[in-house]
Amino acid sequence: MSTTQPTLAGTITHGPLRVVGGYGDFRNDLHANGYTVVKGAIPRARALQYQQRAFDWVASFGTPLDMSDPATWTAENLPVQSKLNTFDNYGVIHEKFMWDARMEPGVLDAFAKVWETDELLVSFDSLNITFPNRADKPPRAPWPHIDQSPFKWGMHCIQGIINLSHAGPEDGSLMCLPRSSTLNDEFFDTQTDPQTWETKDWRRFSEKEMDWWASKGMKAIKVEAEPGDLILWDSRTVHWGGEPTDKSNVIRMVIYASYSPARLATKEALEEKRRVFAAYGATTHWAHDNIFLRPQVARLPDGTIDPRNRDEPREKPEMTDRLRKLAGLIPY
Repeated sequence: MSTTQPTLAGTITHGPLRVVGGYGDFRNDLHANGYTVVKGAIPRARALQYQQRAFDWVASFGTPLDMSDPATWTAENLPVQSKLNTFDNYGVIHEKFMWDARMEPGVLDAFAKVWETDELLVSFDSLNITFPNRADKPPRAPWPHIDQSPFKWGMHCIQGIINLSHAGPEDGSLMCLPRSSTLNDEFFDTQTDPQTWETKDWRRFSEKEMDWWASKGMKAIKVEAEPGDLILWDSRTVHWGGEPTDKSNVIRMVIYASYSPARLATKEALEEKRRVFAAYGATTHWAHDNIFLRPQVARLPDGTIDPRNRDEPREKPEMTDRLRKLAGLIPY
């Protein structure tokens, strides 16, 4: 379990896992570089089936959206997306295809190896569909950040992308600074005032701060992957969502999913997790902590509720014991 120690600004919590190295598999890269790609976590053919199910979902809102016609890839033809190209509303978090992907054996096995237990919780996280070269939505500038408070030292959270589309050099994919997780503590110790630290598990870096990472030899890379691959990264790794270039014609399709040991969740976190599940809601990238219900109602740019809003999934998942345990509804 984690340990804590006080500071002038608050309490530092140490990570729950002692990294020993020499694993002989993807964990070596994960711990050394702060990210890794688990190849073929889902068989390619099945990953493409998930892609099609996601396409069917986004095309189910009665608009003239045509996945093969870029002229129809407009905001008015799409359910409401965040600025990050994610879908968080309409009950999509708990659609059957989302839960089926989360419970893929290869995905669960990877996280079980990371945490050295198969008694896991999973985050209620988003679906990302990024359409390239949209005329009504120019590419977003980078927003380098981490998803872990400086009050937390060591590895507390491993984030995941279940990749369902080709991600080459020109396509949308995760951008990260390899090895930045290993210098996370040094950055906060030398470049910040602890009195300014926040407990919120999200911290963006300014251009000036990014110069410090560059001075340490850190250069951003775009993670390349294929349908069925699982991208993992330490929440201390500086990262952001990389936009497709104007040379890409690939619709990016990914499911965000983070898993952590059920033993790390407090009674209060589990109670909130159950409440969010009952509301078919979304949480954060964390599975055992930071549990709170994100806004459920899809709103149009003018603030009005989208008349296409849904308060439950189009196709509900099968409520197996495995799902209930991953969701935190019943104990292991």
